[in-house]
Amino acid sequence: MELQVKTLEGGAAGSITVSDEIFGLEPRTDLIHRVVRWQLAKRQAGTHKTLQRSEVSGTTKKFVRQKGSGGARHGNRKAPQFRGGGKAFGPVVRDHAHELPKKVRVLGLKHVLSAKAKTDSIVIVEDAKAAEAKTKALKAQFEKLGLKNALVIDGAELDMNFSLAARNIPHVDVLPVQGINVYDIMRANTLVLTKSAVSALEERFK
Repeated sequence: MELQVKTLEGGAAGSITVSDEIFGLEPRTDLIHRVVRWQLAKRQAGTHKTLQRSEVSGTTKKFVRQKGSGGARHGNRKAPQFRGGGKAFGPVVRDHAHELPKKVRVLGLKHVLSAKAKTDSIVIVEDAKAAEAKTKALKAQFEKLGLKNALVIDGAELDMNFSLAARNIPHVDVLPVQGINVYDIMRANTLVLTKSAVSALEERFK
């Protein structure tokens, strides 16, 4: 598959041939969904907690006689049905993460890249570098490329001026190639890859 390469100013900079095994697959939404679900579950804090019956402060003295009151035979004020009592079956601190095979994670990334390529939502740029850390100048360059909601993936190391200028632009994220993930790609309308990022991805999935 051949994709056009652009400069940050919006000009043409030739073309690049990318692997069909990464960018030319027929997208499978089930794989993409599994990886997104795995990512979101893994990052969930799981720190929600309610006080259970044994953790509530209160007396355990029997407060009503066993027979003759006409009511139930209660023996503890900390029972869930009473005001201030413990929560029955409330949430506890736990890890929400679940296992997902590495092959499925790799396939999910390939299929989401193919999905972006199929809908013409991938822009290849020559590099992601800025002469100075000026948000206004970078925003003007993005407008020339037609980028409003984008994820920019660069090589192993980010250009400091570019990342500083981009972090104040709404709906624009910048990541090194080792941080590429399915969820962030799905969130962005447009995926912007540098030539070095494409080379690193093809080397990674070789």
